[in-house]
Amino acid sequence: MARIQITLVRSLIGQKPKARATVRSLGLKKIGSSTIQEASPQILGMVNVVQHLVQTKEVE
Repeated sequence: MARIQITLVRSLIGQKPKARATVRSLGLKKIGSSTIQEASPQILGMVNVVQHLVQTKEVE
């Protein structure tokens, strides 16, 4: 299965609690922090919810 790197690029200030919780559950805390996750349907759905806050790229 493919893996993706997810990086937080925008602040959570002013975001709805659901978006904040989604970012936290992806393992992101501060702007610039990143994590590598498996590209499962669950993770891709979470990234889709907060796509305005994060950047993604595929990792081998």
